[in-house]
Amino acid sequence: MKGFKFQGIAAGIKNNGKKDFGIIYSENPASAAALFTTNKVVAAPVILGRKRIKKGLCQAVIVNSGNANCFTGEKGIKDAAETAKIAAEHLGITEDLVMVASTGVIGAPLPMDVIRKNIPFLTENMGQNFLGDFSEAILTTDKLSKISEKKGVIRGKEFSVTGVAKGSGMIRPDMATMLAFVCTDVEIPADMLKLSLKQGCNRSFNRISVDGDTSTNDTVLALANGASSAVVKDNQDQVIFQEILNRVLLDLARMIVKDGEGATKLAEIIVKGAASADDAYNVAEAVAHSNLVKTAIYGEDPNWGRVVAAAGRSGAALNPDKIDLKFGDVFLVEKGAWAGEDAEKKAARVMKQDELKIVLNLNIGNFSDFFVFCDFSENYVKINADYRS
Repeated sequence: MKGFKFQGIAAGIKNNGKKDFGIIYSENPASAAALFTTNKVVAAPVILGRKRIKKGLCQAVIVNSGNANCFTGEKGIKDAAETAKIAAEHLGITEDLVMVASTGVIGAPLPMDVIRKNIPFLTENMGQNFLGDFSEAILTTDKLSKISEKKGVIRGKEFSVTGVAKGSGMIRPDMATMLAFVCTDVEIPADMLKLSLKQGCNRSFNRISVDGDTSTNDTVLALANGASSAVVKDNQDQVIFQEILNRVLLDLARMIVKDGEGATKLAEIIVKGAASADDAYNVAEAVAHSNLVKTAIYGEDPNWGRVVAAAGRSGAALNPDKIDLKFGDVFLVEKGAWAGEDAEKKAARVMKQDELKIVLNLNIGNFSDFFVFCDFSENYVKINADYRS
């Protein structure tokens, strides 16, 4: 990735000795766009970020895990601003070009002595090869780092889009307990970048669910520094850039679901034949958020009745006598009629796979939508019961 440097270290914000403090740095000020949580309870870095992103420029991002800096009042906002100021001084840039992000436990003040002590080391030891270290530094209950990189060509110039994210629990549309950072060496105006980011997130991070909860710190931030010499000048260029960005964001979204707290299986519900776009979305969302569907998937039980029941309570128009439903390539319902025990046995075998595709055709219209979600296991309860222990 041209023009970007990264680092991630164990600063001691967490008490387990794992990496917890990271930086993204662009060698020149980058066009910037961001989307934030829709929760009305928001963390200090989100409050600060909403103000700073308005100018459409950013050069550095400081991220900590292990502490959300949320519900920390004026002190939390001052601590976030001080973090940015110290980083800016060491980087030799203005502080309004520094964004901050946090993730972790709500309510505890940032350990500013640790922050102040470690920013110099963080800023002096950046490199293009330290993206993996940064990806580890932003994790909380995640088991795996989440990185995706794709390349494209605009007017003969190759460009890259690299995304890194964290997220495992408190995941639903409106984003979630997730942070995602996209770095691209394409040149694109901030307003076009925001439009592309919004469109991409709507078909990725806003189409996933782990547990149906929404967090206080969610941030998706995109930086475009133009180091590749590829330039987005018109709609045709933007279409090319959008396609690459979409692939990166959907990659990251699927990684988040696959790494969902306690998850053992990744599932996708595809709704077809809906009477409207809203109906297609509402049915897919209802199925993805149904704990009965999620536990059936965990138990490898082809309990198709839970899927059609979720669709029925979604508020969407439907005719039960027209519904088709498949688990994988196995029809369980055709034109509203159960396909029989043999079909369920075949579907049970399909459900033993790590990934499951459910296709629900309402057969009353031409609209479709999807959600990616995971199963629900007892380990989810254990992880969240012990989260602060």
